[in-house]
Amino acid sequence: MTSSAPEPATVAGRPVVELTGVSKTYEDVAALCGADLLIRRGELLAIVGPSGSGKSTMLNIMGTLDRPSAGRVRIDGHDVADLTDRELSALRADTIGFVFQQFHLAFGVPALDSVADGLLYSGRPRGERRRLAERALRRVGLGHRLYHEPHQLSGGEKQRVAIARAVLGDPPLLLADEPTGALDSRSGAVVIELLHELHEAGTTVVVITHDRDIAATLPREVRLKDGRIEHDSLTADGSPAPYVSQDALVPQEALR
Repeated sequence: MTSSAPEPATVAGRPVVELTGVSKTYEDVAALCGADLLIRRGELLAIVGPSGSGKSTMLNIMGTLDRPSAGRVRIDGHDVADLTDRELSALRADTIGFVFQQFHLAFGVPALDSVADGLLYSGRPRGERRRLAERALRRVGLGHRLYHEPHQLSGGEKQRVAIARAVLGDPPLLLADEPTGALDSRSGAVVIELLHELHEAGTTVVVITHDRDIAATLPREVRLKDGRIEHDSLTADGSPAPYVSQDALVPQEALR
């Protein structure tokens, strides 16, 4: 019998990532084996596993930075196999924001310009790029650090600058690769809370991490081992795993 209960909000959107039987082989090494994964708009999830489990390979494929050896990849409805490299670049620019463990901020460049440079090839005039960058920095709580250079920012602030750059064009999909890996626990807690806030504002957020504690705070957990998906906490009826608030895991003063 079909249930009349409404579909959970976290899985209600249309697919933004679809992997069907995706494998990736480098010479004789199988980095990813027959992965099937569906991520809908509005989800917040972790892809978790130890080093060598296939996380980075899956990130590169979801981010269209690499093509699979076998299987089908669809990003926001587009079959990656049908796109040229130029079309893939355009898809990335419009659809995907990346946050990496290393902040990739140029020495001597103020936060405002570091973020504005994310639109350098968009054709927008410099004044508009900087206005959008300021809005993005205020969105991540750095309105008071617009003209600070990287050496004047804490690790957590640097990561927030990187997140502001990633969400500058309001991409529907944010891929965060070990976003707390270079941070202390307090700064890491603030970054995870920020990712929650971006998700609540409508961004689909995928956190790639080796940290099971971080994964446990997110509504959905996909575990990789030896290149295979060994567990997906999304149940057969589409219900997400219970949400665990980050507030329950870290002191409140860490979030200020």
